[in-house]
Amino acid sequence: MTSGRRTVLLCDCARSMSIDVDRVRAALPGAEIGPVRTTLCRNDTDAYLLALRAGGEVVVACTQEAPLFRELAEEAGADDRVSFVNIREKAGWCADKAAAGPKMAALLAEATVAPTPAAIHTTRSEGMCLVYGRGQQALEVAQSLNGRLAVSLLLTDADGLVPPSVAEVPVYRGRIVKAAGSFGAFEITVDGYAPLVPSSRDAAAFVMPRDGAQSQCDVILDLSGDTALFPAPDHRDGYFRVDPNHPAAVAKAMFEITDYVGEFEKPVYVDYDADICVHSRNRIVGCTNCLDACPAGAISDMGDTIAVDPGICGGCGSCSASCPTGAVNYRYPRREDLIARIQVLVSTYLAAGGTRPVLLFHDARRGAELIAAMARFGRGLPVNVLPVPLHAVTELGHDILAAAFVTGVEQIVALVDPERADEVLPLETQATLVRSVLQGLGHDADRVTLLVEADPDAVETALYGLAERKPLPAAGISAVGGKRDIGRAAIGRLRETAPQQPDVIALPDGAPYGRIVVDQDSCTLCLACVGACPMGAILDNPDKPQLRFQENACVQCGICRNTCPEDAITLEARFDFTPNALSQTVIHEEEPYACLRCGKPFGTKKTVDRIVERLQGKHWMFQSSATADLIRMCDDCRVIAQSEMGDNPFKMGERPKVRTTDDYLEAREAGKDLTVDDFLDD
Repeated sequence: MTSGRRTVLLCDCARSMSIDVDRVRAALPGAEIGPVRTTLCRNDTDAYLLALRAGGEVVVACTQEAPLFRELAEEAGADDRVSFVNIREKAGWCADKAAAGPKMAALLAEATVAPTPAAIHTTRSEGMCLVYGRGQQALEVAQSLNGRLAVSLLLTDADGLVPPSVAEVPVYRGRIVKAAGSFGAFEITVDGYAPLVPSSRDAAAFVMPRDGAQSQCDVILDLSGDTALFPAPDHRDGYFRVDPNHPAAVAKAMFEITDYVGEFEKPVYVDYDADICVHSRNRIVGCTNCLDACPAGAISDMGDTIAVDPGICGGCGSCSASCPTGAVNYRYPRREDLIARIQVLVSTYLAAGGTRPVLLFHDARRGAELIAAMARFGRGLPVNVLPVPLHAVTELGHDILAAAFVTGVEQIVALVDPERADEVLPLETQATLVRSVLQGLGHDADRVTLLVEADPDAVETALYGLAERKPLPAAGISAVGGKRDIGRAAIGRLRETAPQQPDVIALPDGAPYGRIVVDQDSCTLCLACVGACPMGAILDNPDKPQLRFQENACVQCGICRNTCPEDAITLEARFDFTPNALSQTVIHEEEPYACLRCGKPFGTKKTVDRIVERLQGKHWMFQSSATADLIRMCDDCRVIAQSEMGDNPFKMGERPKVRTTDDYLEAREAGKDLTVDDFLDD
């Protein structure tokens, strides 16, 4: 195999689209681009086999016949060297076929960006299945699954149930009041739990019901028709919730659940860095964004930190998008890999002569189905709309959106499945933040659209109806560092070419950029906020009574505000472009108080004067001016002054005289014998 070799095979699919080979060659200068085939999957398969034998990576510009090409590659022992790119539904089959060349080139170039694989979470299932439902239907389903799975049946209602003549599956009655866990390790709690009486004749009878019964299983088939046992049930692997009145859905679930036996792998969608988490400090809660955003309940509050259960996590990415620090970090794909894809896609499109690029982020499965339907039965995607498939569009944070605009994107559309409409709030929050940035820089703010739609005709109408916006200058951005590094860099690059270049722009409440404002009259410089700030944005000065602040480190988590005993802190969301944001500035200081005795500064004048005012003559310990002066002294001088007072609390009685040998001798000469009692008396 020739190292680094890449061959791209193009096919116009029986002349149903037009392919500009010159644009493709320009977009992929290091690749071997052969002539455009007409039926690569049929009469021209020899060209494909020849490319496999030549070695190196083979890119096939077709996804419809991918199964056939994979089979041929397996026979040739080269299945690990083949990849596929859909240029037909995404580009070639559209209303303006002649203008689709730049997009085809961009799609092929994007495919060269290899993402870093995510870590893998492994789950083991022994096929222990709980069927949860009502009456005869649930029993028949359980009996049908038995043999393929180890089935137990829990009935919420036994009306109409004919007791089975052969006990193929254990049957119980009860209602699940609590469910936890994930695929391979579900845990349930049942009230009214009672086994079927074997002697049941014409009607099912159950005996000895009890509450709080607990059990475990690997998979659950929920035919109860009641409220789902878990939040966001579609995200919970191994949990099948089906409408019992929908026979086709029941049959589909029965078919799918039988495959849930064995060892399974899924990506670890997010990782977590507790060191930069700003959830809580010292039991004072600040940020709860990830907990609020997770629809599946995969994130748990662990006190000052959180924990993500990879077995429950479905990869929606809302937690990562909402996290102000990047402590919860999406890995499928990584932030830097996604930005690299966008850069290659947009830059290639513009270099190939494309104009007005619009990014269409969509869920890989559902979005692809809509795009295919538009291409087959409608006008297809507009030639300037560049599709970017994702595991979930809700993974998009403001950092990625801002970085996309830096590359020269005119608009961004996030296509959301209506079934996920209740999960879109975190994404809307991120979009609102980016709109605020664009507006503050003098751009049209309405450049990010959330399209919650499943009708291909409606999606097509919306995309063709996008109002033209003034193009944004294209620039490069290095996706290096964490979420905040990339976000600040992208926003800074947008300002460099913006119509307006203000020093500071206002942002909506909850934005992860901003400063704190301290009420000068209320603050006592107790410095509780300094110890509480998890990002080190608030600092003290060991030499002066000062409170200092570094704005670029602040994430607006609110822990300082919630910690302050005087309620002296408020948050102000904004973005400061000046160098002041990178340096420590004094936000509150007081005149130091000089010790009345030695002159050494200690505390603040305002605080000492306030204490004297409240205590002198009003507290029994500070009735005189001399005792009140103790408040005006430093720690050392206060002790010395107290020792000099007439009622010195440190004064001790006279030390007892020490008896020596001379004392004994003198007493003996005087005719007196000393005893132990003489020592005690003295």
